[in-house]
Amino acid sequence: MARALYIHWPFCARKCPYCDFNSHVRAEVDQAAWRKALLADLAHEADLAGGEPLSSIFFGGGTPSLMAPATVARLIEEAEARWGFAEGIEITLEANPSSVEAEAFAALAVAGVNRVSLGVQALNDGALRFLGRLHGADEALAALATARRHFPRVSFDLIYARPGQSLAQWQAELERALDFGTEHLSLYQLTIEPGTRFATLAREGQLTLPDEDMAADLFALTRAATAAAGLPAYEISNHARPGAESRHNLTYWRYQDYAGIGPGAHGRRGGMATVRHRKPENWLEAMARQGNGIAEARALEPREQAAEALLMGLRLAEGVDMAALSARFGLDQAELIDPARAEFHAANGLVWRQGARLGLTDAGMPLLDALLAELVAPGLVAG
Repeated sequence: MARALYIHWPFCARKCPYCDFNSHVRAEVDQAAWRKALLADLAHEADLAGGEPLSSIFFGGGTPSLMAPATVARLIEEAEARWGFAEGIEITLEANPSSVEAEAFAALAVAGVNRVSLGVQALNDGALRFLGRLHGADEALAALATARRHFPRVSFDLIYARPGQSLAQWQAELERALDFGTEHLSLYQLTIEPGTRFATLAREGQLTLPDEDMAADLFALTRAATAAAGLPAYEISNHARPGAESRHNLTYWRYQDYAGIGPGAHGRRGGMATVRHRKPENWLEAMARQGNGIAEARALEPREQAAEALLMGLRLAEGVDMAALSARFGLDQAELIDPARAEFHAANGLVWRQGARLGLTDAGMPLLDALLAELVAPGLVAG
């Protein structure tokens, strides 16, 4: 049933001020205890969601590069034993580009990791300090070089639309990033997320992001520069050489089944939504009490699944096959997308239709959230 496996490692050395992910700082982490618990959570999920070889594994966080390589190796080994691996499986691990964590890259490659995603975030020290990162730019570039020696596939992240960032500054930084020649880049506009340190600063008037016009210009520049370099956008924030897209993330965006284990991990299997306990201590307690970390598992109605599939699929440059979606969930296309609004936005250059497929144009992508609110048919329940 599961096509992909997500494994969440919740610990970080420091909580970044922009981050609303499920990450926690702890003075000590018992690696042996966490290895045992994650293996048990994996076994529970495999018993329920086995039957199809895994096409991808993704170690996310938090900071998975803080995991002991032996833990990574055991989880990969156990996943293969319980699911089996599809030919050419993609096994990704998120890593901070610090010199300490880069020392583990050789061992992680031996463990089976064949793709790494580095949280570089910026290419100058001032921006990195603003973003609360512990590494410097030179350290990040050294880690990037180390990663490219050990892993056949390497991606890294950058955050743009930072306060005061000009088009010229971002163009220079982006061109420098493209010059490194990696196959994949994740390029995110800085957003203010509730509950973060940046949200507090914004509320107090100490932090102001670029206005909508500047943000749109930065987005357009990003798309043009990456396309010209041979890494076109295949998703709103992700850019890759053709064939080098993140297969794991495509599983999410194409609304295919995946298992999620570890604190706060979500999963989708056979029309069932699962979510694990978020706080590390609560997840461990659940593991001891019930043998798995699940906080909630519920069946999704076809309309809710269809809404989720649209919300995910319209992020992609390939768009959504409306005929396939209609058949999958037993709903007419008019029950999925408001045809009048789709026609209106197509006439204004924000939506495209090609046969059964529907998607957003380059002009429409920056307006994704607003367009989704208009395109999704009234009465279709979002998850």
